[in-house]
Amino acid sequence: MSYDYSGYGASTGKPSEFNTYYDIEAVYNCLRSDYGIKQEELILYGQSVGSGPTLHMASRLKRLRGVVLHSAILSGIRVLYPVKMTLWFDIFKNIDKIRHVNSKVLVIHGTKDHIVDLSHGKRLWELAKEKYDPLWVKGGGHCNLETYPEYIKHLRKFINAMEKLSLTNPPPKQLTNEPSVTETKHSRCLRFRKR
Repeated sequence: MSYDYSGYGASTGKPSEFNTYYDIEAVYNCLRSDYGIKQEELILYGQSVGSGPTLHMASRLKRLRGVVLHSAILSGIRVLYPVKMTLWFDIFKNIDKIRHVNSKVLVIHGTKDHIVDLSHGKRLWELAKEKYDPLWVKGGGHCNLETYPEYIKHLRKFINAMEKLSLTNPPPKQLTNEPSVTETKHSRCLRFRKR
């Protein structure tokens, strides 16, 4: 399932870091309650800024099948400045959250990404507890990785590996109930309609 964050695309509301967390939780709760999908059946996929809510959610769901980070950021400030430490006012602190992700992580990044430097993807991959072979797309930019044949090939390989992994290695038990990322419970699934 894909969706637009608040304030993006066809979605109403204001774009903010908190709202992206609220949005991903709403989608997750919809998948769980309306479609009966368990977290161990999910692979979360975050691209660019979308890596923020993806890692935020993945750091809280301990039985996810996998995570894909596509042109991901270390943090908001680090996209603009080469800071060494996490600042209190920074947004999307992926550099801190990746350490709490228990599922396999595939990192995909272009070597010619002029928006988010390749070093972001490499560092996230280094910090992941459960690494999957990364894909550094030679000559790839920020918004065109899907056009490279190796992208689909590697993504398919990852998905196939995650399907086999879940059959051979049962996911760890999560001791508490499904956590609420935003401390707000969502009772309604977003409905999509044609215009």
